Amino acid sequence: MYRTNTCGALRLSDAGQTVTLAGWIQRIRKMGGMTFVDLRDRYGITQLVFSDDLDPELCGKANNELGREFVLQATGRVAERTSKNQNLPTGDIEVLVERYTILNRSEIPPFTIEEETDGGDDLRMKYRYLDLRRECVRKNLELRHRMTMEVRRYLDAQGFLEVETPMLIGSTPEGARDFVVPSRMNPGQFYALPQSPQTLKQLLMVSGFDRYFQIVKCFRDEDLRADRQPEFTQIDCEMSFVEQDDIIRLFEGMARHIFKTLRGIELPEFRRMTWQDAMKYYGSDKPDTRFGMRFVELADVLKGQGFSVFDNAAYIGGICAPGAAGYTRKQLDQLTEFVKRPQIGAKGMVYARVEADGQVKSSVDKFYPQEVLQQLKQAMNAQPGDLILILSGEDTAKTRKQLCELRLEMGNQLGLRDKNTFSCLWVVDFPMFEWSEEEGRLMAMHHPFTHPKNEDIALLDSNPAAVRADAYDMVINGVEVGGGSIRIHDPKLQARMFEILGFTPEKAQEQFGFLRNAFKYGAPPHGGLAYGRARWVSLLAGLDSIRDCIAFPKNNSGRDVMLDAPACLDPKQLDELSLRVDLPQGE
Repeated sequence: MYRTNTCGALRLSDAGQTVTLAGWIQRIRKMGGMTFVDLRDRYGITQLVFSDDLDPELCGKANNELGREFVLQATGRVAERTSKNQNLPTGDIEVLVERYTILNRSEIPPFTIEEETDGGDDLRMKYRYLDLRRECVRKNLELRHRMTMEVRRYLDAQGFLEVETPMLIGSTPEGARDFVVPSRMNPGQFYALPQSPQTLKQLLMVSGFDRYFQIVKCFRDEDLRADRQPEFTQIDCEMSFVEQDDIIRLFEGMARHIFKTLRGIELPEFRRMTWQDAMKYYGSDKPDTRFGMRFVELADVLKGQGFSVFDNAAYIGGICAPGAAGYTRKQLDQLTEFVKRPQIGAKGMVYARVEADGQVKSSVDKFYPQEVLQQLKQAMNAQPGDLILILSGEDTAKTRKQLCELRLEMGNQLGLRDKNTFSCLWVVDFPMFEWSEEEGRLMAMHHPFTHPKNEDIALLDSNPAAVRADAYDMVINGVEVGGGSIRIHDPKLQARMFEILGFTPEKAQEQFGFLRNAFKYGAPPHGGLAYGRARWVSLLAGLDSIRDCIAFPKNNSGRDVMLDAPACLDPKQLDELSLRVDLPQGE
């Protein structure tokens, strides 16, 4: 038996017992005739004591040969600590070691395996198996596990069946780029890894499964950022004989269950916001509503006063930062540089302070008399001590996005984006289509199987760009944690949708014939949604990046630096797959 107890299990009630522990050496401290060793496993840390008083030979031997991250088995007697550690569950006890065995030695780790490590992101990703020994990282994965179990329990209680769908499927032309897999037995032909099990779960509804879910790996070959990975896990769900409200009600209930169970937080009823309002007041379809600073359109107040920047703008919008009138000129210049960064792209920023006496001082005073600035104050509902920040531009959507970034930055600077505060909402009534300059046609904002709102179906023939989708996203603290839609179940409406998206009947049949054929045999009204599991966990854990709750994540270039993947294949493998790769000169 390697151990009788784990390193997190012993308490003062175990004093006097002889126990055997096994784990990794976290740290070693030598104090006079005593050596203290912190032994760590997944469950916690227990202090081991080697003492000259008990066994000088054993203590001397331990001093000479033990090192950090050695795998150690130790047997000894549990005793009450004289100097207790209130920060550890095992902090009331220690184990007086009588014998030990080194199960494995360790080289000096490339970084300290502690919560406040000295390892940078790249180094920790290269040695991720060591990074996972740190308690703060392990706790994220434990939280991920607990959330998964709660999701399964909740959905099982609601009558859902967990069904696996294939990983090797056909490529689809819509959405993100596919990862493709060559078929050795079918030379020149390729599978695709699923971006989602969308069509397959719809087929399960045609099959009469009624309620399906799957915790499934999905793959998208797209540019990465803090909340994206090339492979990710979805909590994927579909239901038959439902409308939008049915789905929202059930999965809002799941969100409440998760927060109550895992964080002890009772969430209020989620508010609903149309996509149109989200873009108008926040410049984002995933607004962070933990704080105010809603956009106010100011063209009626600020145009026509001789300031050409505003006079020639298609959009002028402002936010009111409460209590920030004391910002220095240096701070305001830094905000201006922030919005002028290439990632944001604004040409500049105008500001106005509301003084203690109610007067307004702005960076464009020479163009605006106090009377107009008072109108600005009134339009912004600004109070003495507030700071008004204004952006303008020729493209309304682009300028709103820039103002969104400025709003979020001010939220950060003013401490209004507390990770322990949760503001949840549903964004609904998305546009059905969006125009693609690259493709020169309308594209589905979600996917080609999304049902238009019933009252907008007539617009498909006259003004398809105005059609709203029966789609919904769950947004928490400015993060889209999941989304879905009611699906089209009428074959004629689906055919019309393909036509608007530029599919010929032949192309639609080639790409989605299996689904169209299935619908001939009676598809029920159905809909569903999918959650990004890592996004959920990162919110619950208060993380800045989903990589911190994934066991073996990719870096921002989509590389696994630990496995050194992707990598070139042996020419023999390429020949077997009937592939030829032209390498750059010198490769």
